[in-house]
Amino acid sequence: EEVDAKLQGIMVNIFHNINNAAKEYGMEGNLVAGANLAGFKKVSEAMIAQGVV
Repeated sequence: EEVDAKLQGIMVNIFHNINNAAKEYGMEGNLVAGANLAGFKKVSEAMIAQGVV
């Protein structure tokens, strides 16, 4: 039960991140675009933090 509760929390967080990314770029409700945008944003921020870009 504890693992399920943690997993549910993680999944809710992922959904909110994806949904917010889609809203930010004018594609509210498009979860595929939101996932791609959120993933790209996360990778680009990591690259900048590492000094790659």
